[in-house]
Amino acid sequence: MFPPVPILADYGISLDRGFLPPETPLQSLPDPYYSKWEGIVANLQALLLSQRLRGTIESMPVLSTSKLQTEPEWRRAYVLLVFMLHGYIWGGDTPAERIPPPITIPLLKVSSHLELPPVATYAGVCLWNYRPLFPDEPADELDNLATLHTFTGSLDEQWFYLISVAIEARGAPTLPLMLRAISAARSGDSDTVTECLRDLAEALDDISSLLQRMYENCDPHVFYHRIRPFLAGSRGMADAGLPNGIFYDDGTGKEPTYEQYGGGSNAQSSIIQFFDIVLGIEHRPTGVTRASMDRASKDPIKKNVSTDDSVAGSGLAPKPRHNFIQEMQAYMPGPHRRFLEHVTSVANIRAYVDSHRSDRALCIAYDSCLAMLRALRDKHIQMVSRYIIIKSRESRGQPRSSSPHARTAAGGMAMAGPSITTTTRINLAHVKTDEKGRPGKLRGTGGTALIPFLKQARDETGEPSIDAWAKRLLSNGPADASTFKLGKVDEHADGQIEVVGLAGTWSMDESEGGLCHW
Repeated sequence: MFPPVPILADYGISLDRGFLPPETPLQSLPDPYYSKWEGIVANLQALLLSQRLRGTIESMPVLSTSKLQTEPEWRRAYVLLVFMLHGYIWGGDTPAERIPPPITIPLLKVSSHLELPPVATYAGVCLWNYRPLFPDEPADELDNLATLHTFTGSLDEQWFYLISVAIEARGAPTLPLMLRAISAARSGDSDTVTECLRDLAEALDDISSLLQRMYENCDPHVFYHRIRPFLAGSRGMADAGLPNGIFYDDGTGKEPTYEQYGGGSNAQSSIIQFFDIVLGIEHRPTGVTRASMDRASKDPIKKNVSTDDSVAGSGLAPKPRHNFIQEMQAYMPGPHRRFLEHVTSVANIRAYVDSHRSDRALCIAYDSCLAMLRALRDKHIQMVSRYIIIKSRESRGQPRSSSPHARTAAGGMAMAGPSITTTTRINLAHVKTDEKGRPGKLRGTGGTALIPFLKQARDETGEPSIDAWAKRLLSNGPADASTFKLGKVDEHADGQIEVVGLAGTWSMDESEGGLCHW
């Protein structure tokens, strides 16, 4: 007996908005009891500019969550608290590792209710942080969307979030579409499966075009130096000033226990993972090839592939390396995570197409979906190169202080008189240096080596293709001269890759860091 095909409404997912909330996100909490939270976030940029955010939060009373009545109110509280949290952590000259009780106590309760970690996630800055300009118009049009909150107040930051919101709304119709395809495959209805796959391929092409609009209003310099630092998590941030992570002080006076979480990442988008699941695309831990996985599956001693040197030669079973994409499901709202788990248990499209290879129309439709999703990931890699790789290389050649004194000195002009004391901010864009003035290796906001992850996820997208020519084409085979290649990204002759990440470099064998992963 097959498990039932998921019903979207059971997981709070709507037909017209998909993983966006069924109701338009609240613009304020209705109970005036929470006016302190609302007031701080409404004045977030001014408080950050004046360096008064931390003091304001520390003097704020600890508010109870007992007055939150509805799910939209819980979501609104989460948005307010994570904006305060990341502003508090990254809004000073050095990051704050202790989170005071006025944030900690309510945030832990709200996060627990929503089944989210106590950190800014994709849900907090994108899914629940928008409003339609005209409620009677669709939410998948960028000219009908506005953000509720930003850290910088810039149009660039608003646009960065709104592209994701529009993609979520544009992808909403594919959810019932592909659930219909799963049901059709169960009953052997190849015509319906083919029709659904064709529609999905067109939708993926449309989403890819929507992603390209990022360039219209989000400047790479503003993104890299102003927006991205506020989205950083607390994992792998030693060189950014958080060697231990962060300590959520609940006011009990107990011994500090430090926590580390990844920051915002588009890998936390349920719609992108849905595409992978329904098409049967399998993602491996970064750096693990399909051939090595096949060999390991045949060898009971090597079934777990590990990079943990501490277990080598110890006789202990090696720890399995994590799959970053699957790990990011822990950063999704609980109902969305369970929906993906349910879809995983019923996904049958890849197997159905594979067992009907003689149906050319079906196979072409399936391979077209893989091609469109791979093209989407190709465009995303190009975007990462422009917004992150190039900017990180530029930043390595520039002084990290923004003071007039430092800029003049860097330009080679002599300066008379006493030296000026300057403060260098330490965060994701301004890493600490060693005693020789060299920047440390910095990891990204989300938790994985950026370029190896993106390249591998892109390549894995084409692996299930059915047609031999399509498989060759989607496996880095023939392509036109304009196809974006990554072989020049500091790849050495021995195959070792030095990755230029969000604000520094790391080698491919490191397993942390990165924002905007698809």
